[in-house]
Amino acid sequence: MKLWGGRMSKETDELLQRLNASLPFDIRLYREDIRGSQAWARALAQAGVLSQPEAQALVEGLAQVLQEFEAGDFQPAPGDEDIHTAVERRLTELIGPVAGKLHTGRSRNDQVATDFRLWVMRACDDLQGDVQDLAQALLERAEEHLEAPMPGYTHLQRAQPITWGHWMLSHFWPLLRDRGRLRQARTAAGVLPLGSGALAGTSYPIDRQALARELGFDSVSSNSIDAVSDRDFALQFLFACALLGVHLSRLAEQMILFSSAEFGFVELDDAYSTGSSLMPQKKNPDPLELARGKVGRLVGHLSGLLTTLKGLPSAYDKDLQEDKEPLFDAYDTLRALLPVLAGLLRTLQVHPGRMAAALDPAMLATDLADYLVGKGIPFRQAHELVGRAVRLAEARGAGIHELELPALREISAAFDEDVARVFDVEAALARRGAEGGTAPEAVRRQLQAARRALAG
Repeated sequence: MKLWGGRMSKETDELLQRLNASLPFDIRLYREDIRGSQAWARALAQAGVLSQPEAQALVEGLAQVLQEFEAGDFQPAPGDEDIHTAVERRLTELIGPVAGKLHTGRSRNDQVATDFRLWVMRACDDLQGDVQDLAQALLERAEEHLEAPMPGYTHLQRAQPITWGHWMLSHFWPLLRDRGRLRQARTAAGVLPLGSGALAGTSYPIDRQALARELGFDSVSSNSIDAVSDRDFALQFLFACALLGVHLSRLAEQMILFSSAEFGFVELDDAYSTGSSLMPQKKNPDPLELARGKVGRLVGHLSGLLTTLKGLPSAYDKDLQEDKEPLFDAYDTLRALLPVLAGLLRTLQVHPGRMAAALDPAMLATDLADYLVGKGIPFRQAHELVGRAVRLAEARGAGIHELELPALREISAAFDEDVARVFDVEAALARRGAEGGTAPEAVRRQLQAARRALAG
């Protein structure tokens, strides 16, 4: 059954038919397609185009088709080129010629755009739930060792002391922004294109506002040409997925490092690790490596669809058939990945002793400069003086905290007996109590703010 065969004098070439067909992937839109068609049948009846018995037959027949899909009993036919053809073909088999009235005033152009937007709205809801759970797992593990000191890194070099809670929360806030982007993508998808026809609008008096309310859209499209070609919402969804993938990859990269023997800050549970086929002692962080690796396909999908869209004229073009597979794969990838990462975090063993042992007094060099600032020396000069102290300590094979007061006074007379107090990690942490800082008190406030934000 073709929806367009009357114009052609020859059968479609078999290879072209295979190239043209989208049913192998758009079959997953069956719920959205049937739901949209039921709403369209009711709208046609409300407009006086169909009788109530005809509309009822269509709605009930579509419900039966849906039941077959849900039960796994639906059988595609060789001529089903897409989900719309498949549903209408089966509907015709069930209720007869009245099924041919369902497409009155509607094009596959506005039909597929409606199906796709409904799917994206549902996908955004699903992914928001998964992101929410992963963010909750981060909060739980942050609170468990909230004040445990550990090295903070810039350029992957030891920089300043921070706390485990502060580090964990640094990965919470990006996830919260990801949740916000998914919400924005859902809002972008929530514009009804149905009633736009192929590009010029429907010629029947359809109440599009009522149609939008029934299907759960927030508004209706303002321009029928734009409505059938707009895929901005798909790009917003892919951007949200790609950036979420980047954030997961960054978390995974640091967890891989922290779980190595060289760091030993954390240990993955055996349920979230794999082994080596050759080396019996190995315990590999495969879930984290997959999280790091899969960002490539997420970013690639975004880049690919942007390229597909960049040269299209207005209204619908067959190129737009390429819009669905990237989104389907991005969704499937994240739905598989996010729960695994949440489970990995919840079963993670944290070793505060190893983190504390990795702290180096040299990480308090900035505090030493701040000490000199407290003695009235401008920071830029204090920075240079402490750099000289670090160089002297390295030349002597000692730590900066091991330099005796006379040696420090040769660098600056501002150094005094109280300089030893600088080299106290807990005091250094406590000094960073400004909002957003790593002081235990500030991190406790941040944790409370994170809980409120997650509940919002």
